[in-house]
Amino acid sequence: MCYTRDMRNWMRERMRRRKKKKQENESEATGKVGQQKPLVDEHHPEPIVPTYESSQAGPPVTEQAEGAKTKTDGRMETEVQPESPFTPPPGVPEQQPAQPMAGKAARKSKGVVVLTIGLPGSGKTTWFKRRGVTPLSSDMLRNILFDDIDEQRYQGLVFSTLRSLLRARLLARMPWNYVDATNLATHERRQWIKMAKGFGYDVHAVFFDVPVEVCLERNRRRERQVKEELVQRMAAKLRPPTFEEGFSKITVVRVKKTE
Repeated sequence: MCYTRDMRNWMRERMRRRKKKKQENESEATGKVGQQKPLVDEHHPEPIVPTYESSQAGPPVTEQAEGAKTKTDGRMETEVQPESPFTPPPGVPEQQPAQPMAGKAARKSKGVVVLTIGLPGSGKTTWFKRRGVTPLSSDMLRNILFDDIDEQRYQGLVFSTLRSLLRARLLARMPWNYVDATNLATHERRQWIKMAKGFGYDVHAVFFDVPVEVCLERNRRRERQVKEELVQRMAAKLRPPTFEEGFSKITVVRVKKTE
């Protein structure tokens, strides 16, 4: 009898847990719309929320030249987007052999994986074009796989292929590797960081700290527009990168105050 009662209690508890509905993830970065998000508790705290006020940490953007980078230490930089998307950057480290970060002499890095983090319209694609870089991107794969950049029915296939392509580049020991996606939340970036570090690569983040109003205005001028309500939902989920995630360098890209 005691055994039967324990079994009933165990089954009730199991069914109760199954009925709890978790929040859905609408970001493109996982490749699975509707994917369950991890719990937020003492072991998985809620990441910090980005702010766009002038009082936020970092050098004032109004005092910087267009495209210039301001270094705070060896791991953090701030960059201002130029008015012309065709203006080449003052220096393109991507064209040079990857160097290990300071303090990591004991572990020689094989190269770098660069993750972009930002909303649609924040300037990610333009950032790559100015540097002459072709990143691994979901748009590129949709063109290759389906001859249609707007095909959205096979997100899981697209992003699993994207991960396979990055893995192939790491196996080939390519020094610089780029992943062009929104990468909104910490748990979405974790898979890329884990893969890169597993192959002995450093991971850099390029965070486009651009106000959602600017992104929406740019989006309205695009030929391929993202629904504004979707951009707003994505903005609510956007979390800035931190060194605790495993990034060895973070570049923050901002716009001039006048934009």
